[in-house]
This record gives sequence, C-alpha cells and structure tokens, in this order.
Amino acid sequence: MQSDAISGVLLPLALAFIMFSLGLGLSVNDFRNILRQPKALIVGVFCHFVLLPLVAFGLVTAWGISGAFAVGFILVAASPTGSTSNLLTYIARGDVALAVSFTAIASVLTIVTLPVVVTLAMTHFAVSTVAVEVPVTTVMANVFLLLGVPVGLGMLWRALSPARAIRFEGVATRVSTVLFLVIVVLAVLKNWSLVSSSLGLLMPIALTLNVTMLLLGFGLAWLARLSRRQSVTLGIESSVQNATLALVIATSVLKDEAMAIPGAVYGVTMYAGGLAFAYGMRRFTTAEDEARA
Repeated sequence: MQSDAISGVLLPLALAFIMFSLGLGLSVNDFRNILRQPKALIVGVFCHFVLLPLVAFGLVTAWGISGAFAVGFILVAASPTGSTSNLLTYIARGDVALAVSFTAIASVLTIVTLPVVVTLAMTHFAVSTVAVEVPVTTVMANVFLLLGVPVGLGMLWRALSPARAIRFEGVATRVSTVLFLVIVVLAVLKNWSLVSSSLGLLMPIALTLNVTMLLLGFGLAWLARLSRRQSVTLGIESSVQNATLALVIATSVLKDEAMAIPGAVYGVTMYAGGLAFAYGMRRFTTAEDEARA
C-alpha cells in the first residue's frame, strides 16, 4: 500500500512540480523559435527512433544476450524519452524548450513506433508472437497531466507576474533538484529486487547503452551545427528513457517479468549517467551560450 501511494501519488506530484518549475523559465517565443528552425527536432527524432534501437540491438547481440532480456532492452530503447530528461537539461544549461517539445513529440510518435520495433525484436529473438500494444490512454494522459499542464501553468504565471515568477524560480529549481534526487532513490529502492538479481549481467549493457547514446546524441547534434545548448539537450533526450512505461508494458501487456528487468536496470543507470553528463556539460555551457540561444 505504501509503495502504491509513493508511485501513484507522490512521484507524479513531484514530477508535476519539477515541470512547473521549468515552465517558470519559458515563454511562448522559446517554442516558436524551435518551430522556425526544426533541425534540432529532426536530429533528435533520428537519434531516438533510429539510432537508439539499433545501438541497443547491437549491444545485446555483441554481449550474447537473447530471449526476454534482449527484448527487454529493445523495449527500453523503443520507449519514449522520460519527463525527468527536462530537469537534467535544465541542470546542464541546455535548451529546456527543446527538451519539453521533444518529450511531447516522442511520446506521440512512440504510440506508432514502439509496437513495430518490439514486435520485430520478439520475432527475431523468438520470444513470443503476442501482439504488442501501447497503452495509448496512459501515454497521452501522462504527457498532458505531467508535462503540458504544469509547464503551461508555470509559463502562465511568468506571463502574468514576471517579477514574482522569476523570484520564485530560484527556489523552485532547488526544490526540484531535491525532488529529482528523491525520485532516483525511490526508483532504486522500488526496483532493487529486480536490479540486484541481474546486476552483473545487465548493468554493463545498460551503462554502455546510456553512455553511447549520450555521446551520439551530443555528437550528431554538434556535427549538424546545432548550438551547444541544443547538442547537450539532444544528448540527454537520446538516452533518458521512460523506463516506467517499459516496465508497465513488460509486466501488464506482455506479461513477462523477466522482460521488465532490463528496464529496471536501465532506469537506475540512466539517472547516474544523466546526472554526470548534465553536471559535466554545465561547466562548459556559459552564460553567453544561454544568451545567444
């Protein structure tokens, strides 16, 4: 009961507050600029929907992993980017408007791409012929309630009362950072039995996948001549996945507990890699970079 209260009430509220605090620093013009120059979104879609599943497939093949564990990693790679990627982008001094926009777009596209990718993986690894369905209502409700509404409220307050919103933004950011760390700890504790049972086998793959996509997302964005802030953002968006959705699909839709374990392991690993990347990049992203964006 206590675990259900944490995952069903406290975590969504924490995520909503984090998104609200990010909304305090955004304006409508931030999103208009992205639509005027959509190259960053195109690069992000390529990294997330093409490279990520291919890299995951290559890694499980190279490690000799098969069956439910292999499909579990492909399921993680096919899932949408996680909402907490937006706070990591903020910590890294990345482009938060781009992060929010990409998270929303990726969540919608995943409804179409995830069943195709995971069904192909299950066929290849001869796990099952069960049709894979994405819980569309859950995905769309999460995008709207945990992403759209809080960000919109933060932006509205900034538009109506700029001085107060800016003063509160500093406090909200510090609170959001603490809440993020709490989410990480709770994620570890909640999935500890799954994580610890296969730590030695799956953690190296999860860590390699996370680091590879952080570097690929950043590197390809940089080669595409995107700004440093956008490159940092796409590195994070290419690697931080909605591991919770992967767990839900594995256990509820596919009804395979073993398939959920890679998601639990990656869900822990991506926070460690994401935080290290965010704080590392923060040192190289100056106030001038933010002002030019």
